[in-house]
Amino acid sequence: MNRAAGHAPGVVPPPVADGPPLRVAVVGTGDWWGRQHAELFAGRPDTTLVAVVGRDPGRTAARAAAYGAMPYVDLDVMLERHRPDLVSVCLPNEAHFEPTLRLIRAGVPLLLEKPLVFSLAEADALMAESAGRFVGINFNHRYARPVRLAAAAVARGDLGRLTFATWRFGGEAGTSSHPHANLIETQCHGLDLLEHLCGPVESVMTQAFAGDRGFSTLVVALQFAGGAVGSLVGSYDSSYAYTDTHRVELNGTAGRILIHDTVRRYTFQRAGDETAQVWQAGYFNDTDRGFHATFDRHVDDLLAALRQGREPPVPIAAGRRALLLAGAVIRSFESGTRVTIG
Repeated sequence: MNRAAGHAPGVVPPPVADGPPLRVAVVGTGDWWGRQHAELFAGRPDTTLVAVVGRDPGRTAARAAAYGAMPYVDLDVMLERHRPDLVSVCLPNEAHFEPTLRLIRAGVPLLLEKPLVFSLAEADALMAESAGRFVGINFNHRYARPVRLAAAAVARGDLGRLTFATWRFGGEAGTSSHPHANLIETQCHGLDLLEHLCGPVESVMTQAFAGDRGFSTLVVALQFAGGAVGSLVGSYDSSYAYTDTHRVELNGTAGRILIHDTVRRYTFQRAGDETAQVWQAGYFNDTDRGFHATFDRHVDDLLAALRQGREPPVPIAAGRRALLLAGAVIRSFESGTRVTIG
């Protein structure tokens, strides 16, 4: 994030850290989140990027050189030489388990990119190994300004009793080969966010469209433990170029919340009132307008928790929970029945 943008009107500045910068290593050299993680930790005043770990020596050396870090193709060698204060893991989605397990067993604090893994058995193995350790997962949608405004409104009771919630998110497919990649690696954000705002999901029913690359579009009916109902529509047969590709609606007995394109707009309207309250980023507020800055805001909280000896703001258990819900969605589709969440 451009540092000047952090001082724009309307932007809440991050807390000032006490003590020397934390030493961070990034595992993964992808052009999307691998680059984002390296750039962020190299550019923050409270962190120093000390190492980049990748599989291709040339690619890893280039990425490390671009951000003033040391390159490694051996994870154990990097850990032995640097013993970083935090390791950020952003590998290809289907390659998370083995490196994550090694890092958890090494005892270093971790930030993991979502999804946690694709198998609940692997998730349970990681959970068992991570007990008592600092392991967070990057469900960064929680840190969009509209989502934080929505969470505060729900906590104040502005909606009254929640009656229904909807999540719709559609774009293009990634590179994963899993038949339910759309659900597990992308709509995991929706499963996490709906529970974050609305409480636990109690049961699901599913319909899905089978495209050229697995079940690329799905619709899930949700029953929340608090009594409200909901829906999740997620697609890899759409486009991120479309306006309003992402939309969240929370409707209660006393009002309604709308979130457009994660960071674009937040609207709250009381029942019976034709006047709505709207948040949109101001002219200079590039921070809250930018999707990738949601990662910066998450890291603000993550580093504060790490320095203060608290658990991560979004712990590894959230990744396991999203995968558990995804498994129930898949079983519902395969069986054609409603599935209750254990």
